[in-house]
Amino acid sequence: MNKRQILFMLCIAVAVGLLSRCSNRSAAAADPRGNAFADAASCAQCHKAVYDSYASTAHAHSSAVAGGGTVKGNFNAPGNVFHFAGRADVVMEKQGEELFQKVMVDGKEAARYPFDVVFGSGRKAQTFLYWRNEQYFQLPISWFVPADGWANSPGFPADHPKFDRVIPSTCFGCHSSMVKVREEVKGVTITEKFAKREMIAGIDCQRCHGPAAAHVDFHTENPAAKEPHHITLMDTLSRIQRLDACALCHSGLKPLYKPAFTFKPGDKLSDFIIPTVPFPQKPTQLDVHGNQMQLLAASQCFLQSKTMNCSSCHNPHVTERTNMQTFSQRCMTCHEPESPQFCKHTGKPSAVLQQNCIDCHMPALPSGSITLLANRKESPTPDSVRTHLIAVYEELVKKMD
Repeated sequence: MNKRQILFMLCIAVAVGLLSRCSNRSAAAADPRGNAFADAASCAQCHKAVYDSYASTAHAHSSAVAGGGTVKGNFNAPGNVFHFAGRADVVMEKQGEELFQKVMVDGKEAARYPFDVVFGSGRKAQTFLYWRNEQYFQLPISWFVPADGWANSPGFPADHPKFDRVIPSTCFGCHSSMVKVREEVKGVTITEKFAKREMIAGIDCQRCHGPAAAHVDFHTENPAAKEPHHITLMDTLSRIQRLDACALCHSGLKPLYKPAFTFKPGDKLSDFIIPTVPFPQKPTQLDVHGNQMQLLAASQCFLQSKTMNCSSCHNPHVTERTNMQTFSQRCMTCHEPESPQFCKHTGKPSAVLQQNCIDCHMPALPSGSITLLANRKESPTPDSVRTHLIAVYEELVKKMD
């Protein structure tokens, strides 16, 4: 083979390499967040078990494009009607693949609004958005699992349906992985404009692990490499960095310097959240809804530990929420039986106490901020949320005796 043939073969090899790399990039570019993000399905190529188990979690279903398979409510009469105290009813209606909330006044249709986006996995509740004139609005009727029926959305009037509550991108920032939005500036007014139903629903792998296109490219080209490259490993982050990653969405709704979508694992939460009026000084004054980080941080378990973080108790890749024994066994890593740190309650055998620490020390408490008025009820029903203030609740102790 002469020099010209060798040079030609080298050029072919380089071109093939570049095309291969471009092919990987084109798959990554399919993600609307940009070239740094991998196609979501690519995670399953190497992490199928984790990918499949995560697909059933509440995080993965925190939002969805509305449809027959994602909206949990009842669309069959008579369970599809919500009656207001005034003259109006709202009827949940299906027309082919489309879903609507139809307003009826004195038996006549006055208006109808489509279900476009779902917020909530349906474990406790779902609320819904409709799109109009490049904006999203919350529908007045939500699905409330404890009542097994439709309910007036939190904060909405009890005597008539309200359809003008604008939903900003900050809500999508914790309920989805991306929403297509642009800002329209007129004078000093900034209005967000959304593309209809263009979003990455749920919280996907890259919201917590960072953009993964380079990671996928590297391991596609180096299948024998076992050490992860170009991806953030939670185990390598400091305690505060791990806490910040969860607190972005689990410390209440706050004004942001930058969109929540731009937060990457390892970033400082203080670089995103605008300081506001201080929270109540007493942890017991914090609402159980949305303040998980503040409640946990006020707990003695957290204060006396140098390492405790959210993943000390939660495995975000699987659904464990009903398994109190699993969570209780994690408590035992610090509160071993027969040790001074074990439960002081003497009314039950040690073996029984080990089965469920959670219902006693982290009870489900009514939220003051999230209440829903169920159909034909005069007073709203609060959503019950498990408190993250780990403590001794004397009333529960008395019930155990």
